[in-house]
Amino acid sequence: MKELNTDLFDPRTTLMEPDFSRAVTPSADADGDDFGFAFNDSNFSDRLLRMEIMGDTPESRPDSEACTSIADWARHRKRRREDIKKENILDLAECPEEQILNDNQPDMDDCEGCENQDEEAVAMVEESPSGDEAANSNDSDWGMDCSTVVRVKTLHISSPILAAKSPFFYKLFSNGMRESEQRHVTLRISASEEAAVMELLNFMYSNTLSTTTAPALLDVLMAADKFEVASCMRYCSRLLRNMPMTPESALLYLELPSSVLMAEAVLALTDAAKQYLAVRYKDISKFFEEVMALPLAGIEAIISSDELQVASEDAVYDFVLKWCRTHYPKLEERRDILGARLARYIRFPYMTCRKLKKVLTCNDFDHEAASKLVLEALFFKAEAPHRQRILAAEESGTLNRRFVERAYKYRPVKVVEFDLPRQQCVVYLDLKREECANLFPSGRVYSQAFHLGGQGFFLSAHCNMDQQSSFHCFGLFLGMQEKGSVSFAVDYEFAARSKPTEEFISKYKGNYTFTGGKAVGYRNLFAIPWTSFMADDSPFFINGVLHLRAELTIKQ
Repeated sequence: MKELNTDLFDPRTTLMEPDFSRAVTPSADADGDDFGFAFNDSNFSDRLLRMEIMGDTPESRPDSEACTSIADWARHRKRRREDIKKENILDLAECPEEQILNDNQPDMDDCEGCENQDEEAVAMVEESPSGDEAANSNDSDWGMDCSTVVRVKTLHISSPILAAKSPFFYKLFSNGMRESEQRHVTLRISASEEAAVMELLNFMYSNTLSTTTAPALLDVLMAADKFEVASCMRYCSRLLRNMPMTPESALLYLELPSSVLMAEAVLALTDAAKQYLAVRYKDISKFFEEVMALPLAGIEAIISSDELQVASEDAVYDFVLKWCRTHYPKLEERRDILGARLARYIRFPYMTCRKLKKVLTCNDFDHEAASKLVLEALFFKAEAPHRQRILAAEESGTLNRRFVERAYKYRPVKVVEFDLPRQQCVVYLDLKREECANLFPSGRVYSQAFHLGGQGFFLSAHCNMDQQSSFHCFGLFLGMQEKGSVSFAVDYEFAARSKPTEEFISKYKGNYTFTGGKAVGYRNLFAIPWTSFMADDSPFFINGVLHLRAELTIKQ
């Protein structure tokens, strides 16, 4: 018969790996196990935790007294990171390496990495069980550090409770080494972490926090990441997500240390921050100076959005270049940022061919990378519409959404140009049913510009009243961009695909001598009321899309 009296923390005992994914989540707090009654109670504890609080400079303490806002927390944290880099707090050369257990990698054989550029170094050391043993061993100087211990806290802890919530503590208590056999554990932390670590330890028992301010929750989130308490990270993330978001807080969440950002537990918080920035700055033109001052993480959140309200993808490209040249004046840095971080968010397939030509000669991009992006864009433009929709659908659930069309102010067009026997261009404009529906009662939508004979033209679709002002109808117009004294004689023809043949059928022909800023067209292109045009059985919508074509020829 198997012996029942086995020691859970005997290194010779075979332990089952715990399933940390089943740790209590915020949504299950009310029903989760609450061991708050056992916190720091010797009756329910099997070990003593000795917390050595190391000295901090007053300026580096981002506690709730020093930080009353997210902005304060960010400033304190930035200053603290700079101090760490300058001072190199933990000098491992002065400490016997076998005596230090790094909190991020609990492996006694690996002491490189005890320095964390984002946080003060935290060491876990085992105290000798008694004074007699310490006097007769080489362990009497365990816990030596160049920093000053300003105070010590001793807590009764339950190793099963901590191990169940944290892979870090699980490895510490079950790794088969000396520390797993000891009943005294020393945790060395900085004074700036004390409040957060105490909150974290209490959470591991009770599944709740007493702190409610954003700065304090961020400190707890950092501590939870350090000690791998995913359930607490989720809890902090949920509380922060439910607080009013500001540009400052959203940017701070996106610029947390990479170890925190990569944690699944904070994905909902970072997603909410990205969504907030994308919605707030969806019309870049209204906040141009403010957006130009944003850091890289904020720009990525904005230009990755499908709802970005820009004239065209050309405008996105121009903005990204301007922002990069402002923030990264050195060419090599700028190329790295564009190639590795920002180019993926520019929808090159929806840029005009004229702008794509400029990409090929732009020095800010690596030439090989630019050639690949432009070639991919041109191949997409050459695809049939149904193939384009398939490609866009395939990427709709991924981070790389280069084939997904944004809500452009100026709708993309396809253009086929001819020089002989006469200068001519054929322009294709597709409008979705919902885009047409949004035009009612007096809206209009413009196409991107296209060129013929060196002049810029555009199409505009309208919902307007018919000639007698008796009912609404769909109108299509052709305009010339350039203002001034230039005159330009053009023959034009409008056509639309129609059921049942789904072929283009000519709807209107004419000729016009354009002067800058003028437009010509037909107020009721289909000669039917708006209600008939938008009806479910309308012959002009094929799979929910209205296909329009305009042919322009320069008159000889």
